[in-house]
Amino acid sequence: MQIEQAHPTEAATVAAVLTEAAQWLATAGRPLWSAADTGLERVQRDTDAGRYFIARKNGEAPGVMRFDLEDPHFWPEIESGSSAFVHKLAVGRRWAGHGVSTALLNFARERASSLGLKHLRLDCVADRAPLRSLYERFGFSLHSEIRKGATSFARYELPLERQ
Repeated sequence: MQIEQAHPTEAATVAAVLTEAAQWLATAGRPLWSAADTGLERVQRDTDAGRYFIARKNGEAPGVMRFDLEDPHFWPEIESGSSAFVHKLAVGRRWAGHGVSTALLNFARERASSLGLKHLRLDCVADRAPLRSLYERFGFSLHSEIRKGATSFARYELPLERQ
């Protein structure tokens, strides 16, 4: 599996993976992202800025993630330039259980390390036990839980070795 930066012309592909994941979660009674969060306009802006990466296998795009160098919304206390942040990690349903999430997280860890950053960080809704287990098995440690409105979020971090 290859992970590559999404080209601006691939924003619709990224949006499709995000939308499929969001619809699956909503159908299961666990809504996460709004239509605006996964819509083409928002995704196009972030893809144009080079923030999305696509997992590729056999000519398909089984997963995507956004890789950011700051997150003032969930991590306002973190010093700029010290961490990378994974957002909107999504896997197409037919690719679930095929290691796509792990491949994307490995890529994020290697990219952040190559940039000389100290940590890779991410957050998730606190009641998502399977997702939290995935992050913990990967090596992330719970940093803290915070509330945003009526929702609790678990914040995770992974210390990085500098390359």
